[in-house]
Amino acid sequence: MRSRPVLFAAPLLLAPGVLACFSGGFFDTARLRAGVLAWLLLALVAAASRRPLPRSGPGRLALGGLAALTVLTGLSLLWAPLAGPATDDLQRLLLYLPAFAAGIVLLRPREAARAAEPLLLAGVAGATLYGLSERLLPGVVSLERVVSAGERLAYPLTYWNGTGAFAAIGLVLAVGLAGDPGRPRAVRAAAAASGPLLGLAVYLTFSRGALGALAAGLGLLVALAPTAAQLRAALVVGGSGALAAAATLALPDVETAASGSGHGAAMLALLVVLSAAGAWLAPREERTAPLAPLRAAALGLLAVAVVGTLLAVSQAERRGGADRPEAGAGRLTSVTSNRYDYWRVALRSFGDHPLLGDGSGSFRVVWLRERPFRESVRDAHSLYIETVAELGLAGLACLVALFGGVAAGAARARRRAGPVTAPAIAGAATWAVHAGLDWDWELPALSLLALVLAARLLATIEPDAPPRAATDPPAA
Repeated sequence: MRSRPVLFAAPLLLAPGVLACFSGGFFDTARLRAGVLAWLLLALVAAASRRPLPRSGPGRLALGGLAALTVLTGLSLLWAPLAGPATDDLQRLLLYLPAFAAGIVLLRPREAARAAEPLLLAGVAGATLYGLSERLLPGVVSLERVVSAGERLAYPLTYWNGTGAFAAIGLVLAVGLAGDPGRPRAVRAAAAASGPLLGLAVYLTFSRGALGALAAGLGLLVALAPTAAQLRAALVVGGSGALAAAATLALPDVETAASGSGHGAAMLALLVVLSAAGAWLAPREERTAPLAPLRAAALGLLAVAVVGTLLAVSQAERRGGADRPEAGAGRLTSVTSNRYDYWRVALRSFGDHPLLGDGSGSFRVVWLRERPFRESVRDAHSLYIETVAELGLAGLACLVALFGGVAAGAARARRRAGPVTAPAIAGAATWAVHAGLDWDWELPALSLLALVLAARLLATIEPDAPPRAATDPPAA
């Protein structure tokens, strides 16, 4: 009977990976179907559970913040300039809300909580393999071309930066699982084996934001679990991913999905070899003590990633403003982009309507009116800036409640359950960093991945959730 909680939670845990293969749930059909299934799941959970609502303070705050954001978005239809985009925003929230609420209940049992990260990683790896299939087997697999992507890997989410963030979160989970001495050997080996696939995907998106968020996530992960096993896992998983990316120098057609050269098949063979090596090299230590110098070094990496991103935003991106930004590997040697202009227009809009904003989905209208160059943009490329521009201080308060509740819950979960929570915390933080740089909120597969990780942490601190097992490693 121990498998029953995992069986009940599996649909939610696999949902991000499945939804990723349908353009990330961006379009109406997949999004609406996922929303209906989420509400059905929540109804079943509410009927079967004696306590379907969170009882912890952080859980109530986070769920209340998300619910308030949903209500406010619905009300903003009364003043939003376009009903279509505002309705799309509401539909996404009507997917996020039941999934998040159901997750806090479904992931309370220890077996379900322990299965969360492995099943989420399996979904991410499977969807990433689907997205890479055209590069690895050109001529055999053919996906509809995303013209705006250029040479960048767009699939499975059909947006390169979103795909990069999706794979980056998967890499953080893989490192965390591979370095967790409390996990079965098979789980650690399987997690390490996913490194080359996910590392190659992050590189082929040419997403600087994904690389920055990945660095921040890995820094936080090792700071939360500063052990020799975790360091070895980071070196094995990250190193195999880096080797797969470096192999594109010898196999350049993988960057463009060109057919007929055999480069894709060669890369596929190399991925198999690197995955096998990663599984064999996965840490075998059963218990390792925390290393204080390692924690300091990891915090330094985290600080460099965050400060570097802030500097790029505040200085280098001021030199952006191109009608057609770089779409190839040259992006990785440049820090210029158009985001600064998006954010400037959005913040100016907030200044005009600070309390309730212009209405959900209004940024595209404001951009068309005030844009300094011809690029057509729908989103402000930052969840935080777009929220304050479209929903004002009221929307920002809802977002602060959601993030504040999750952060408080993560801190409490860390104290209660120990280092086993590190992958979930670091994975959610990776998303939070990237969401400040792009329109992750509009990609349900990507945001559901983070919300499920957040629900896993909040479920851990529920009063009826089991405490840490005696076999779990102590908090560092």
